[in-house]
Amino acid sequence: MVPGKQRLKTTTLLITLLFLQLGAMAQKLQLVKGTVYDRTARFGMVGVSVMSNSGRGTVTDSLGQYAIRLPITDSISFSYQGKATMKFAVAELPPNHPFDMSIRVDVHVLPTVVVDAKRLHDYRRDSLEFRDEYRKVFDYGRDYFTAVNGGAGINLDLLFSLRKAKRMEQFQQRLIRDEQEKYVDYRFNKTLVRQITGLQSPAIDTFMVWYRPSYEMLQSFENEYAYLKYIQEWGDYFGQEWRKRYHQSAYKKGY
Repeated sequence: MVPGKQRLKTTTLLITLLFLQLGAMAQKLQLVKGTVYDRTARFGMVGVSVMSNSGRGTVTDSLGQYAIRLPITDSISFSYQGKATMKFAVAELPPNHPFDMSIRVDVHVLPTVVVDAKRLHDYRRDSLEFRDEYRKVFDYGRDYFTAVNGGAGINLDLLFSLRKAKRMEQFQQRLIRDEQEKYVDYRFNKTLVRQITGLQSPAIDTFMVWYRPSYEMLQSFENEYAYLKYIQEWGDYFGQEWRKRYHQSAYKKGY
């Protein structure tokens, strides 16, 4: 065989093996996890974007924690409100150890929210008791249609008393609305709003009325971070307007 052709064949083989090795490395995924803190490295930050060159990504949870599987040949970086870190090669990260990060952002951007365990327990208990107390009303539609499909078991009272059936349906809808309002009360409470906005009475009392979200609005938020952001942004706006109004009123009264 001609030496030149032999060298070409050897080079081609080496390149092929190299690409195969790189492909195998790229397919091997490494779990990268940790916590993203604020500049003080004391508070976990929610909603930080965790990005990679390969296009994979995730967002930190309410405790600032994240977990993502990335190719060993990939790199990772973090971004929050226009502030981004440098890129870190996955291959250089210590395996089986958390990779924590600190971003130069003050924690007051969005305060850490402490979940009131007692409030959560009370809400769940009250909700279950409410459903149990009015179970016949909530199950009305289901029982009625089951009886109709049963032929001989048809509920004649409901069939021949449409007015009664209509009243029952209206009562059911009212109970559902009451249940939804209780859910809004649980989610949108003074403790949470005060913790995020710093508002105090009487300002917070007015804010709770003006910016109370509907049940449908609460369901429309993409995640918990979006909901807390809603409270924070409107709280900042309301606080500024409230202070302006207070100063104007005080000026007119000659304080």
